[in-house]
Amino acid sequence: MEHTSYISLTLYFIAMLAIGLFAYRNSTDDLAGYMLGGRQVSPQVTALSAGASDMSGWMLMGLPGAMFTMGYDALWIAAGLLLGALMNYLLVAPRLRVFTEEADDALTLPDFFSKRFNKQNGSVRMISAAVIILFFTLYTSAGLVAGGKFFESAFGLDYQAGLLITVSVVVAYTLLGGFLAVSLTDFVQGCIMFIALVLVPLVALQEFNSSSEMLDQAGRSITPLADSFEQMGLLAIISSLAWGLGYFGQPHIIVRFMAIRSVKDIAAARNIGMSWMLVTIIGALATGLIGVAYVNKFKPGLDDGETIFILFSEILFHPLISGFLLAAILAAIMSTISSQLLVSSSSLSEDVYRALFHKEMDQKATVTAGRIGVLAVAAVATLLALDNNASILSLVGNAWAGFGAAFGPLVLLSLFWPRMTHGGAVAGIISGAGTVLVWSQLPLLENGQPLSSLIYEIVPGFIVSATTIVLVSYVGREPCKTTQEAFEVTREKLKQAT
Repeated sequence: MEHTSYISLTLYFIAMLAIGLFAYRNSTDDLAGYMLGGRQVSPQVTALSAGASDMSGWMLMGLPGAMFTMGYDALWIAAGLLLGALMNYLLVAPRLRVFTEEADDALTLPDFFSKRFNKQNGSVRMISAAVIILFFTLYTSAGLVAGGKFFESAFGLDYQAGLLITVSVVVAYTLLGGFLAVSLTDFVQGCIMFIALVLVPLVALQEFNSSSEMLDQAGRSITPLADSFEQMGLLAIISSLAWGLGYFGQPHIIVRFMAIRSVKDIAAARNIGMSWMLVTIIGALATGLIGVAYVNKFKPGLDDGETIFILFSEILFHPLISGFLLAAILAAIMSTISSQLLVSSSSLSEDVYRALFHKEMDQKATVTAGRIGVLAVAAVATLLALDNNASILSLVGNAWAGFGAAFGPLVLLSLFWPRMTHGGAVAGIISGAGTVLVWSQLPLLENGQPLSSLIYEIVPGFIVSATTIVLVSYVGREPCKTTQEAFEVTREKLKQAT
């Protein structure tokens, strides 16, 4: 079985590298091509690449694992994610696509923040780039942990060896093809994830005589649905739903909106993306729930709930199908890592190096600097991922909250509130990120636990950031006329598009 699965994974690796080579030959000669695919990405690729880069390994490992260990409490996380993704498509996507082009063709999120206030190298650019590099390094390490666990659980390889295989392939095609390679591979990976998350729970359910038997077996380990909602408590429900707030501030997701070929294509991307997300989340939750019932009935021996998808793939399917399903896990992991590496390297080369040293580089030199940035971020993330005891969902949760609090209010107010000032933006990023770090890391409670044990850190972080932006902006000067004009042009183009 392992031999056949290795063949499937090898073919998958070859396909990803081939896409990287294709993209290298078609879109990486200039900066716009390397970072945004020349703003010519189709709605289909936009939707599935946004979904695949969003969901990562936690969709096939973290979320089923959450359902396996938390039971029906995990449904609130899913509800928050679906609502947040939908609002992101409705509120952020169309305005950001138009506004970033009007703002002197901003190519990165920090670049947009800076040009939004008519400041080519404003402090908001450097600070937001630093936050991106910090939290994306943590986020990338979560993906690498998932990769290491995958090879360890599926093939019995050493964890560190699996980690190195994962990072090597991702870095290779990201270095080659930039944004176009990342988007095209994400599209393929999104299709694989969709099929896998429909197939696995349906086949696993056939191991029971009926759905009722499956639910009865699951009920031996998890609290019934009605009782679960009563026992969670209001703060726990708010914490779970608050995952949806994070969407407004995730650079690797909203950069897809900047790259889509036209604002008119966003509606199609939204319909495709939300349909994909609904099916895959249901499949992930069902995998975790059926996994609880399967373990109770058949006692296969499972040490880590986050590997239930791998267990099903190995036990229930022919080796050829098993190899495909294992490739789906790796696809989910690699899709997000590649997006995070690209956004981080873009910030390092475009927003930090050029802004800090005021270096004027030609297009090819800047692309080369971006590739060096990919290697740098990957190296640091790999070192952080050497600890294989870390929870994937926990690592993702910390990084997700950091971005959501630091950038979420800023993105929304940048697009909808002309009165926001440069000082307000800087204060919002610092206060949001700082609140998340304090809330999640410092043992401030009497029992030595952080405040995040009471409520998810994105909630106070988002509130503090939004409040700070508004207060500091009102104290500062009115924004310049250029900003007001950009808002008017954006409104007019959106009216024409609809």
